[in-house]
This record gives sequence, C-alpha cells and structure tokens, in this order.
Amino acid sequence: MDVADLPGVPEWLPDHLRDDGIEELYPPQAEAVEAGVTEGENLVASIPTASGKTLIAELAMLSSVARGGKALYIVPLRALASEKQADFEEFEQYGLDIGVSTGNYESEGGWLADKDIVVATSEKVDSLVRNDAPWIEDLTCVVTDEVHLVDDGERGPTLEVTLAKLRRLNPNLQTVALSATIGNAEALATWLDAGLVDSDWRPIDLQKGVHYGQALHLEDGSQQRLSVQNNEKQTAAIVRDTLEDDGSTLVFVNSRRNAEAAAGRLANTVRPHLSAEERDQLADIAEEIRDVSDTETSDDLADAVADGAAFHHAGLSRGHRELVEEAFRDRLVKVVCATPTLAAGVNTPSRRVVVRDWRRYDGSAGGMAPLSVLEVHQMMGRAGRPGLDPYGEAVLIASSHDEVDELFERYVWADPEPVRSKLAAEPALRTHILATVASGFARSREGLLEFLEQTLYASQTDDSGQLERVVDDVLTYLQRNDFLEIEAGELDATSLGHTVSRLYLDPMSAAEIVDGLRDWERGASDSTSASGSPAETPAEPPADSGFTTASELAEDADETDDADADPDDISALGLYHLVSRTPDMYQLYLRSGDREEYEMELFEREEELLGPTPSEFEEGRFEDWLSALKTARLLEDWATEVDEATITERYGVGPGDIRGKVETAQWLLGAAESLASEVDLDAARAISEARIRVEHGVREELVNLAGVRGVGRKRARRLFQAGITDRAQLRDADKTVVLAALRGRRKTAENVLENAGHRNPSMEGIEPAPDVDLDDSADGDTTAESTANDDQSSLGDF
Repeated sequence: MDVADLPGVPEWLPDHLRDDGIEELYPPQAEAVEAGVTEGENLVASIPTASGKTLIAELAMLSSVARGGKALYIVPLRALASEKQADFEEFEQYGLDIGVSTGNYESEGGWLADKDIVVATSEKVDSLVRNDAPWIEDLTCVVTDEVHLVDDGERGPTLEVTLAKLRRLNPNLQTVALSATIGNAEALATWLDAGLVDSDWRPIDLQKGVHYGQALHLEDGSQQRLSVQNNEKQTAAIVRDTLEDDGSTLVFVNSRRNAEAAAGRLANTVRPHLSAEERDQLADIAEEIRDVSDTETSDDLADAVADGAAFHHAGLSRGHRELVEEAFRDRLVKVVCATPTLAAGVNTPSRRVVVRDWRRYDGSAGGMAPLSVLEVHQMMGRAGRPGLDPYGEAVLIASSHDEVDELFERYVWADPEPVRSKLAAEPALRTHILATVASGFARSREGLLEFLEQTLYASQTDDSGQLERVVDDVLTYLQRNDFLEIEAGELDATSLGHTVSRLYLDPMSAAEIVDGLRDWERGASDSTSASGSPAETPAEPPADSGFTTASELAEDADETDDADADPDDISALGLYHLVSRTPDMYQLYLRSGDREEYEMELFEREEELLGPTPSEFEEGRFEDWLSALKTARLLEDWATEVDEATITERYGVGPGDIRGKVETAQWLLGAAESLASEVDLDAARAISEARIRVEHGVREELVNLAGVRGVGRKRARRLFQAGITDRAQLRDADKTVVLAALRGRRKTAENVLENAGHRNPSMEGIEPAPDVDLDDSADGDTTAESTANDDQSSLGDF
C-alpha cells in the first residue's frame, strides 16, 4: 500500500513518511490499515520485531488525534517510555504535544490534559485512573505495547485491569494491542473485540539455528561452517565470525554474574577488530560509565566497554544501561552480554543473537528449568537490523548431538505458549478490588463481579467459582482491616481505603505500616500484625482468620498510657525495616551464612523494630523478618554515606539494585507519612526525615547540597569538606575550590554550578585550588558499624 493511499490520517503524514524513506507500507502494516486501524477500529497485531509495530501504533494515534481525539501509549518499562517519547516528539513540528508520565503514583497528572499523545507505563495509567485524572475520559485511542505481558504474574493483572477500566470509562475507545510473540493472539482479539493481524512477515530474513561442534545447523536443514579455534568457546567463535562480517552480537545468559564474566572474556575477542577511532570513542564512553557510580561493577563495565564489549542487566543503574544501549545502537560496542531484561522491548537489534543459556534457576522447580518458548522467541526477535543488516541470525548453543535435536524441537520449531491471565490470585486482586471500589467502578459484590467479567481472565475460563471465592476472601480481608465497609450488600471504601488506593499501595503493605506504627505508639510488644497473628500469616485469609484491624489497634492504643510516644524515639532502622517487610518491597535474599549475622543483628537491635518479632520456630516468617532486616541495613548504610562500592560488595548487589531499593523505600516512606496523618499518628516528622535521608543517601548536613542536580552524595561530601555547605554557598562559590572538590572534572563542575544557578559556570582557564584538602576517609568509606549507633539509633539526634 502506497503511503499516499492512507485513509483518515493527517494530510502531512504521507510527506513525512516519504521524508523518512517510507514509500510503501510493509504487508502487516497494510493489513492493519485494511482492518480499519486508521478509522477507529480495535486491533491486535501479533507481528515479528522490526516488522513495523510502531508505525501501526502511530497510524492509530495520529488518525485519532486528527479526528479531535487524544491518544495514550502504554509501555511495560520506563526505559521504553523514554524511547517512544523521543520517537513521537518528531510529530511536534506539526503542532502535536507529546507527554510522558512514569512516576509519582499519587499524582493525577493534570498537566497531561493538554497533550495529544501521552506515553506511560501500565502502573502509571492505573494510578491515574485511581486518582481520577479528568482527561482519562477524553481518550479516544489507547495503544498497549508488549501486550503478551498480561501473562506475567507480577505486572500482568495491572495491565489487564487497566485496559478493562479504560474501555469501561470510554465505551467508544479504540484499543490497539501489539506484540511480537503471542501464542493465542485470537484469544486477545476476542477479549478486546478487535480485528487481528497475525503475521510472521519480516523486512529482513531471520534464520534460526543451533551451533554445535564446528557448524551452525539452520532450521531449513542446511549447515554453515563456523569453526571453534584452539581453546575458544563456542560463543567467542560466533562473535568472532560475526565481527569478521562487520556485524554485532547480543548474547543472552541466565544470570548477572554470567553476563559480567562473559563480557570480560569476549572483550578479548572484540579488541583486535576495533579501529583507532573506535577505541578513542569507546574510551570516552568508558569514562562516562565510571562517572555514573564509583563501584566495582561500574569499573568492570567501563573496562569491557573500552574494548568494545558490555554487559547489561537489572543490577546496572539507569545511566549505565542507557550508555550501553546507545553505544550498541551506534555500533561502537560490538557485543552485549545480557540477561533477558534487554529482550523486553528496548530497541537494541543486532546481526546475531546468541541464546547461550536456555535454562535458569527456578525456585519453584527446585533447580534449573528451561526458559519458555515465548521468552526465547523474544530474544531471537532482536536479530536483524533493517537498513543495516542483510539478514538476522538467532543461534542456540548445544553441547551434544542429542541437545541439537532437543533445541530444534523445544524452541526453533515451536510456537510460543498461549497467553493466560494471572488475575485470579489473591495478591493480584487485593489491590485491584480496593481500587475498583474506591474509584467507583463497583458499588456491590455483584457489580464487582460484573466488572471483572470484562477482564481477559473471565473470557478465558468457565470456572467463575474460583474468581468468586478469591473475591470473597479479599473483600473479607479489606473489610477487617478497615479499608472497606460492607453493609446490605453495598461496598464503600473508607477514608483509609481511599488513601491506600490513591497511594498505589498493596493494602497488605498499608496494613503492615499502620500496625507497625500503632505498635510503636502504644509501646507494646505483643500486638498482632494486620497481615496475620504472630503464629500465622495466611497468604489467602479465610473469613474467620481473626485479623487485627487498624481500627482495633487504635482502640487498644487509646486504652494505654504510652499513646503519646515521642516520635524522636522511632529508629530510622525501624522505619526502614517496617517498609522492607511489606509486599511492595522486594527483599534482599539471605545468602549462605547470612542468617547467623542477621540473627545477631536482630538480637542487638530488636528494640528499634516496629512490631513483634516472630519466633525463630516460625521458619518462613522469621526468615522473612531477617531478609527485611538485611534490606533495612542496606538502606541504613546508604543513608549514612557508606560507600556505594562497599554496599554492593557487602550485600551482593549492583548499583541498579541500590537505586531500586532506595526509590521503593522513598515511595513507601512517603506513603507512610500520609498513612500516619490519616490515622492520627504523631510520626510523620520522623518518617519524613528518614525519607529525605534515604532519598539522597546522606547525613542531615548534606541534604541541601545533595539536592542540586548533578551533585549526589559523594560530590556533596567533597564540596562540604571544601567549605561549601549548601546550595546558596555553591551558587556563589569560588570556582577554583569547586573544581578542586570535584577532582578537576571540568564538565562535571560546569554542570553542577549551572544547576546551582552560578552566574558564570564556565571552567575555561580555571585551575583547581591547591589548598583544598579532601579527607578521603570520610568520602564514602564510612562503615555502618562506626555510624549506626551515633546517627541512626534515633532520628532525634539529627
């Protein structure tokens, strides 16, 4: 189909597409147009990566906006939101406004009301609906990318319920769902009342195969010689062969450690193939990577990147990942060794994809288990870059003849598994049922079940009894914990319930926080957690489970003499532990040997914790309590300026893990502030102080400086040591002192001064002051042992 023949699109679009080199649509895109995607019709498009899904989305959204509407693009990852925002911003030259929203779950995003196209994660859209964002009802088109993730047990229910709510709010809403791998695309099309484009067409050929011995065995039955030389590993041989053909390689492995080790080894393979100019450019990128964080992980990544290789996993910070992805797209980094995080939609195609590890550890299986076909096909779909590569190859690694046959049967010739809803589980429904009632989508049990009938789960099952049973268990839990009132069949969210829904908390997290604070207030050691009695914490509470409610705890508190507890007596560690034991915080794993260490820590600091410690004979609960303590200790270390490298080594985590824990703690402590006010607890000030400290990772005296963009915890300490103690002093500071404090890094110093509002931030001709003496022993090398007792035992010591 010629772009000039597109119906219903803005008049400027055909010329815009031609300027981008697009004269005709790909066959799947043409099918989508014929199915009415530019005329408001619902559509499910299941087509391979690089076959033009994004243009299908753009055609739907732009034609909807041209009719006077407003479009929403839902993505699974924040990184993908930024990528799509950059793609769509090219339309601003034609008068369209693009907005992106991925954080701050308490906001109703009023500033997005004037945007023509909004990009957001499914969690953010869910929170916007909960917070009654008025512009949601103005939507005329919603596009959901990577829709197969409704199958994900963690995030799938949110996407599923959010789509159901959007379609109920806007009966005429056009829904477009996109994915590269859906085993049962017709089932999703039925659920969404949509047309279906199900195609395996690709703009460049994708050849799938298995490497074994000295040959690459391809799915068409042919073989190519791909020799393994001397002591070379199979993966190194494939990377070398790809480099000799001027191609790039993505290598998927099953763990972070394997990704880092493989990148280090493959750097030796890549190095001889780099030009002098590429080495210079990679050296600059390596320095940027070192600037992101002062950790061993950052140094290892920089070392690999300098030689043209990289690793990519969730333990990296966002800055690390973005630098690696950009360098790989620019063809400077020749090979990236990644865990499956890189297969989740971020635009990083390559000539070859190597799936080195097709098994990974699965706790539920008690050992290594094969990856799903869907996940492996997602990885394989990264192979082949239109306009850059003549073809793409996806290669699995076999270690025997029998394994060659197994991999062909299991993955190469197999279809992806069908997508199945994960909604009918108590943890998933707990938060969504409360939000559905609080936001007015259901006012009775019958209305709630009627709403849930609009979900994918209802369209995929004949067993309505299972859903009803789980719904009744959840309603009982929410009522007993004072989140819902049920009277004569009517459901109403309490004030506390509305607050919990607005804060985007799991109700069990809210109950844990409220009850922990109540326990502190009344000074008792025998209170019962809202998530269960000390002896029992059922995952799916029955109607007679005897939960202690927040309101009951309030009544108990009124009867005690210790109700007027001093908020300064709340330990920061206690608050960090409180939020770390909620379902919304992913706790650190107790490694071999950790239990004894944290049992001793618990013995020494038990009085600081909020709530009764489980008995050590309650194996599951006691171990969770210790895991939460380990997580809380990490947060405490961060808030007392323990060096990031020390934290990564001490807890076995990466820089990205630290950032993730800090961001989650910051959010949960902010929610705890609101909950404390909601239930009239005098703890908001102490919680606020703990939140600010953990946000910046500094002691109290550095909070003002660390808030300047580009400063952060370590640079704030160096500036403080140089006599610059706050933003105002930084704004008027002697530039020679600033440059010395920032270790002579001119670009960094200029950025910091500009962000602080300095009149002339330029460092041209400036030399570091020679008399600035930085005490490196205080520059992040502080240990938790030397600081916890004098700074963290009481927030009142600030």
